[in-house]
Amino acid sequence: MTDELLTIRQMCDRYGVTPRALRFYESREMLFPERRGQHRLYDRRDRGRLVLILRGKRFGFSLEEIRQLLDLYVPGAQNRDQIARTLATARGHLDHMRRQHDELALAITDLQSHIDEAQARLDALPPAATPIR
Repeated sequence: MTDELLTIRQMCDRYGVTPRALRFYESREMLFPERRGQHRLYDRRDRGRLVLILRGKRFGFSLEEIRQLLDLYVPGAQNRDQIARTLATARGHLDHMRRQHDELALAITDLQSHIDEAQARLDALPPAATPIR
């Protein structure tokens, strides 16, 4: 990433978000764009934070979890606490996703069985009579 400043439109185009989303993240104190009059300008730090916000959302993290993890970051430090907390949160989400995956796999198998049974019953019935017109 470079040190260039991006406008809200450039951020939207680059990261596939809406201006409303960027303003929302700013209102939740997750992004801190520079203000020049009515214009918001996003620096390297904001771009990095947005990437982490979007990744966290994709993984099912709540915005509050993401905000708390971002707030643990200290520039120039090793950020051991942030990394450890991120790992703990990620492991919890991964366990939850795996449970959901297993439940969904069972539901798919069960539904396919019901479909197969219904199709077999339908196939065993005599053909429907064509209505007389």
